[in-house]
Amino acid sequence: MATVIVVDDSLFMRSMLKDILQDLGHSVIAEAENGHDAVMKYVHFRPDLITMDINMPKMDGLEATKKIVELDSQANILMCSALGQQEAIIKAFKAGAKDFIVKPFEMERVVNAVSKMLGS
Repeated sequence: MATVIVVDDSLFMRSMLKDILQDLGHSVIAEAENGHDAVMKYVHFRPDLITMDINMPKMDGLEATKKIVELDSQANILMCSALGQQEAIIKAFKAGAKDFIVKPFEMERVVNAVSKMLGS
């Protein structure tokens, strides 16, 4: 079982991802609705995995990813993006994300990405 922080400005998206991750047996230890909170919660909790939306208020997911990777180069960050955001996905990998999933989430893709990142 891995510890996870779910980051998305949409409560609905956080709930969807949280349900999928908990169904997989993981523990969602915190949620954040913007990049600034995500960085603060990452520092506090040091989770095994963090899911990160790209477009959020205060600080977007790309900036938050860069800051988290500066703090912990081994951070497992799974970016979440809407269809048609190929450029943002490329930037996410450059920022330090390890994988990405596309919204709306497909259960199988989430399972595969999380399993690959956590080595399970």
